[in-house]
Amino acid sequence: MNMILQLKLANQAAAQQPGGGIPSDHKSLVCVFLQGGNDSFNMLIPRDSVRHAVYSTTRSNLAIPLANLRSIQETAPSGTDLYGLHPSLAGLQELFNGIGGDNAKRRLAFVSNVGTLIQPTTKAQYLAETVPLPRALFSHSDQIDQWQTSVPQGLTQLAGWAGRAADVLHSVSNNAQTAMNISLAGNNLFQVGNQTQQFVVTSSGALSLTTPAEGSATNPLKIKNDGHRSLIEQQYDNLIEQSYAQITKGSLDLQQYFQTLFNNFNNALLTTPFPNNYLAQQFRAAAKIIYLREALGLRRQTLFLSFGGWDHHDELLTTQSGMLAVLDGALTAFQKALEELGVADSTITFTASDFGRTMRSNGRGTDHAWGGNAMVMGGPIQGGKIFGTFPNQELESNDDVGYGGRFLPTTSVDEFFYEMLRWFGVSKANMPYVLPNIGNFHDINSSSLPINYLKPGTWA
Repeated sequence: MNMILQLKLANQAAAQQPGGGIPSDHKSLVCVFLQGGNDSFNMLIPRDSVRHAVYSTTRSNLAIPLANLRSIQETAPSGTDLYGLHPSLAGLQELFNGIGGDNAKRRLAFVSNVGTLIQPTTKAQYLAETVPLPRALFSHSDQIDQWQTSVPQGLTQLAGWAGRAADVLHSVSNNAQTAMNISLAGNNLFQVGNQTQQFVVTSSGALSLTTPAEGSATNPLKIKNDGHRSLIEQQYDNLIEQSYAQITKGSLDLQQYFQTLFNNFNNALLTTPFPNNYLAQQFRAAAKIIYLREALGLRRQTLFLSFGGWDHHDELLTTQSGMLAVLDGALTAFQKALEELGVADSTITFTASDFGRTMRSNGRGTDHAWGGNAMVMGGPIQGGKIFGTFPNQELESNDDVGYGGRFLPTTSVDEFFYEMLRWFGVSKANMPYVLPNIGNFHDINSSSLPINYLKPGTWA
């Protein structure tokens, strides 16, 4: 009996036990992938004078001046360490410090120096290569795959960790009208499981053969679409042809069902203004889809969004400033929209990226590195805090493995993902299937969390 079948039977058995069954709540997990490798050490920056001086010396011409940083105030800060944000992040400053100045509405936290690891690793072990290391550490394609699979050593059959979570959680949405994993950024590895696939949509809704733009019966698009629909609705003697027609028709029916719900969304419910750019419109659609999850029969739902262009080997200061402003506007509007729609306490949003960047300037930009800073946002999050271990930014420090400030991660992606998966409902028993390396970093049978960015009482 294979592992997937065993897990399915275990889930079914658990649902039949006293106190078991399908949960009555709804939860959404939103991944925002910053493709290209965001320079996150110019996003979250030391603001106390001693550490900012170290940062400025190491970054040289790429350092953001102390006077230009946006001040953030941690809840219960440790010691004298202070932090600031890039000048473009006015909205995220508010989400960290509290929406509208409300301390109870601190929605944003940072997890510092997180990256791909197979097991805990020291600088000496890395340099001597005495422990297994992630494959092709500084390659875009490999590191994107590793963030999306959480298997840095590679898989013989690739599946993403959200896809594997869907494999073991799909039974909690047994009346689902569409897949648990919905992508607004095309096909991705993150949401592909061994038994499940993602459902790809756009900011305008489903990928349907029927569109409002078709118009009259003489419209060529309508003629083509009607012809395709006619072909798949016929009965075929050939088994392969009939199976193809049935599968295609089922997919189109789901797309049309989704589109009907999406089109019928009451826009009066969502008055939060979103910037008029591609990323923000992805987020606006995501807010609507989260609100529609109950109508879609989804008690658990992941969404995937992507924002590319972060590979700033050149023109870092100018280009990143503009891109961070776009990201800031989209994330801020999204979180405020979730608050307005009443789904903020059941949604977690997090950022991921290929890798961090070198601390040392290459003249006009930075190069591929390893650990970086990630954001995690939502009602279940202990906002207003910086988790993990912020690295010593001196060149050749114990955190720097070389090449001008490549920081050895002090928090693994497994630890980062583990907490949101526990909140999402993945059991301890199923966690090694979803995150195969988690046992190297955390005792899953313990009553504690590895990072502790979740609010008490939001996970079991």
